[in-house]
Amino acid sequence: MGLSYLDTIMNEESTKKTLEAQMQYEYDKKEAVTKAEQKQKDIINEKEKQRQRLVIYSAVIGLFIVLVFSGFLYNRFQITNRQKKIIETKEQEAQKQNEIISQQKHIVEEKHKEITDSINYAERIQRALLANKKILNVHLKDYFILFKPKDVVSGDFYWAAATTSKNSVTDSSNNNFYLAVADSTGHGVPGAIMSILNISCLDKAITEGITSPELILNETRRLIIENLKNDGSEEGGKDGMDGSLLRFDFENNILHCASANSPVWIVRTSASLDKNELIEIKPDRMPIGKHEKDNISFTLHTVNLQKDDVVYCLTDGLPDQFGGPKGKKFMHKQLKEVLISIAHKPMETQKQILTDTLNKWKGNLEQIDDVTLIGVRI
Repeated sequence: MGLSYLDTIMNEESTKKTLEAQMQYEYDKKEAVTKAEQKQKDIINEKEKQRQRLVIYSAVIGLFIVLVFSGFLYNRFQITNRQKKIIETKEQEAQKQNEIISQQKHIVEEKHKEITDSINYAERIQRALLANKKILNVHLKDYFILFKPKDVVSGDFYWAAATTSKNSVTDSSNNNFYLAVADSTGHGVPGAIMSILNISCLDKAITEGITSPELILNETRRLIIENLKNDGSEEGGKDGMDGSLLRFDFENNILHCASANSPVWIVRTSASLDKNELIEIKPDRMPIGKHEKDNISFTLHTVNLQKDDVVYCLTDGLPDQFGGPKGKKFMHKQLKEVLISIAHKPMETQKQILTDTLNKWKGNLEQIDDVTLIGVRI
């Protein structure tokens, strides 16, 4: 009986320990599951926190980028606005400048038109004072006039007058025809104004009854000096002209002439065209105007003319023209050679040859001076 009780007690304790062990196992198992679940939750929570942090960081970085980009855009917008205002200001200034330029252009065009109209009117006045075809055609049998001003108006001019003089010895009358070719000081408008004064002084000298060319030039010089003495310059009017004055006595075929710095040439043709002769009447080396020699009389030259002689009088425009292959002056020598070679040709043909020669020599260069050359066949 005692063993059964002990066994019973031992069985109970064993059972109890088994139950306790089982309960402990169940608890530990449950605790392990709980811890595993908690750990899993913690892992999930940590991942969620990391994801949230990543989102926050991304949002912050994105916002920062947006702010920086917005600042950049705003700065560019400000710069663009300033540039736009600068461009608009410049465009406004340019528009104002264009308006000013347009106004100035209009003023210049108006002034140019006024000046051009004035010069054209002055040219009409000057041309009216030149020897006209009516008087030339009445007194000259065969002639040409090559007249090429550098500008619209000219310092060069040609002038003519006809008078009747009485020979005190024979008591007979001679019809004299005067022809002058002259180069006034300057060219263009100043030269044209000077030419008008020179023509008026020639006219006055003739109307005073002076007949001899050298005396006419003396009086013309005196009148020019008198008219210019109060021009305000220190020299007291040193302007005037170079030129030659020819008096033709066609009844007796005699040429009387006087010249100032401008030669007179006579080409005498012959049956054999290769023996044409050029006779040169050399000028006095002084102008028709104020000069250190203005108290010395001009020289009178007298030449007996022959039929078919061609008398040439000229200014220095053509000889002084630059051109040719080396850009040099045409020179008097070359002009003489041309005139000798063409003197037998019709006068209009001579004019055309001389015009073509001048243009060819000049080429693309500027005409430097007025050009005048007159030929008269006897």
